[in-house]
Amino acid sequence: MDAHRATIDGAAGAIEIAYAIPERPSAIAVIAHPHPLHGGTMDNKVVTTVARAFRDAGAATFRFNFRGVGRSEGAHDEGRGETGDLLEVAAHAARAVGELPLWLAGFSFGGGVALRASGIADFAQLVLVAPALRRLTGHGLGEPPDPDDPSLGAPGRHTSANTIVVHGDRDETTLLADSLAWSAARDVPVLVVPGADHFFHRKLHVIRDVVGRLVRPGA
Repeated sequence: MDAHRATIDGAAGAIEIAYAIPERPSAIAVIAHPHPLHGGTMDNKVVTTVARAFRDAGAATFRFNFRGVGRSEGAHDEGRGETGDLLEVAAHAARAVGELPLWLAGFSFGGGVALRASGIADFAQLVLVAPALRRLTGHGLGEPPDPDDPSLGAPGRHTSANTIVVHGDRDETTLLADSLAWSAARDVPVLVVPGADHFFHRKLHVIRDVVGRLVRPGA
């Protein structure tokens, strides 16, 4: 995916970003990547697919490496510092591009981070792809999280108007049942991709089409 690369200042040091800004952007999109201790980077195929869909919809897109990944400084912080990284990238984007609607997205661990950030930043759209809700609440891969836990989003914060979850029915890494429970408590739609595993092998085009329709009403 064609994008400029740079580093910006963050709380733990430099944050590596990749950005693409159209001539007249309609929004700012920030996309978070999967778990850094399991090989996740901003060049993950799901992340770049979401970024491409956002870019095609007219947004200025910003991907970034969490602390300790690539040229980003610092060390892994179990989602806490990573949430700060995302918010710093969003703030940088607003300074660089101007105050525009903020679209947030994240895949797996990055989905959990994007969800946490959406509880702090004002956002227009949120796309969660196979979000790691258990990691966000400290459950690891053990007990399912309480869908009513306010740390997963205050009541009314996430609705069918601003949030969608995309999950594969063959995902054995983050469970579809967790996404369904979280979404049911908020009337958030879940798009289930039949035959898709956690990394959406041979199903990336579905993510691209779904995200494109979400941010381009009437598409």
